[in-house]
Amino acid sequence: MSDGPPRMTPEEEARFKQARKGRNLGIGGALLFFAVLFYVITIVRMGD
Repeated sequence: MSDGPPRMTPEEEARFKQARKGRNLGIGGALLFFAVLFYVITIVRMGD
């Protein structure tokens, strides 16, 4: 029987964490962009 999923080597784990951090920053940047975009659109429409 197996003891569960195979473990990653320290190098694989470091690469995995680096990739995850990059994705998280990308998603955070996109969320920030859309929040600012909606804010700007709201301010512009209120001015009409």
